[in-house]
Amino acid sequence: MSSEKENSVPEKWVNLEDIAEYLSVSKDTVRTWMREGKLPINKAGKRYKFKISEVDEWVRKGKIKD
Repeated sequence: MSSEKENSVPEKWVNLEDIAEYLSVSKDTVRTWMREGKLPINKAGKRYKFKISEVDEWVRKGKIKD
């Protein structure tokens, strides 16, 4: 019996442009949230990457209003 985790496809990482479009905000707004340490981000070299699930959780917790 295999677990659900083993059968799931790994979540894709998205870039700043994708997350701005996903949240219907400007790239500058995303950058501001990043600078202020509000948005959950991960750094890959010089690039910032986002997981939709982490950003969704952030929005659900109401952090977007802070």
